Amino acid sequence: MSMVETLLNINPERIAVSELFGAIGNPARTTEYIRMLRAIEENKRIRALIIDIDSPGGAAGPSEYLYTTIAKVAKKKPVVAFVRGMGASGAYMAACGASKIVAVPMALVGSIGVISMRPMLYEALDRIGVRMQVTKSGRLKDMFSNFRESTPEERDKEQALMDEVYGRFVEMVAEARGLSIERTRELATGEVFTASKAREAGLIDELGDLDTAIDLAQSLSGMAERKVTYIRPHRGLRDRLLSNAATG
Repeated sequence: MSMVETLLNINPERIAVSELFGAIGNPARTTEYIRMLRAIEENKRIRALIIDIDSPGGAAGPSEYLYTTIAKVAKKKPVVAFVRGMGASGAYMAACGASKIVAVPMALVGSIGVISMRPMLYEALDRIGVRMQVTKSGRLKDMFSNFRESTPEERDKEQALMDEVYGRFVEMVAEARGLSIERTRELATGEVFTASKAREAGLIDELGDLDTAIDLAQSLSGMAERKVTYIRPHRGLRDRLLSNAATG
């Protein structure tokens, strides 16, 4: 028997708690978090997962990647998303991958919508006598340029991109929360709700604190004892988690 197998045999089953704090989008951080989630999915000694969330959201692609990965974990073991302060936009998208969502009553939840912003610098550059020279192939290659005004065609195409991402977001929430597309669109104004209002709207399941989320995870997993380990993502976590995940 290997050392890994020995440690897994002697360590008790646990509920893992992992933090998802801050903006979503940093590639290295997202990769590390995904690795952690996959390691948790594979570890049979981890019977349930709590994702402790305080995040305003972030980039659409990484947020959907987190949602998809969390949903895969939730197919194998209970996952409870707990919103302690803010679970908005991409962070709420990620939370929708969980089996259940719990939030502090005055936490802010939702912001189902998509936004694109960038500073337009061309007028400031004109005032100081600076011009930007651009060489490109493909007329729309610089459609997101900060150094000139967008053309009507570019504005239409950017809006179409936002609408497509928005539609995908609405579909994900509707499916995850068991809501109709029409009702979800009514809620998907981009506004945030207090958790109390979000629960009334069906966007979350329960109000409570981290203990509430842990109790729910224990109940869903069928664990007789409440044992918890706290895990933070970092490089090389997969091997360490598989060998020593339940020692927190």
